Amino acid sequence: MFGGGGMNPRKMKQMMKQMGIDVTELDVEEVRIQMAEEDLVFDDAQVTRMDAQGQQTYQIVGEPETQEHTDTQQQITDDTGGDTSGDDTGGIPEADIEIVAERAGVNTDDARAALESTDGDLAAAIAQLE
Repeated sequence: MFGGGGMNPRKMKQMMKQMGIDVTELDVEEVRIQMAEEDLVFDDAQVTRMDAQGQQTYQIVGEPETQEHTDTQQQITDDTGGDTSGDDTGGIPEADIEIVAERAGVNTDDARAALESTDGDLAAAIAQLE
């Protein structure tokens, strides 16, 4: 990371802490990166989270196994546009619907319709309903 070939790991950790970088080793069983055509699956991977300046960065070290999407997985991905969370709100998060309904003082059906007509833009949906 910092070109510390041969640097003492304890000293490296101390330097990172002084720079405001917090490093945490995560105990994970599996890491899955879902892509359009296939998945990368890491079993027994080493995962490190670095917190620096309000941003979290994850580093995965391991050998991935490539898994092709099955027909069922591909159909779900195609039908939901990649969102497999199971919500049936047309891709609009339920939390967004509730925010618009509360701010505009309308029911959730009206809020959902406004969000759909504004392509999910919360501010435009609220302005449309007011």
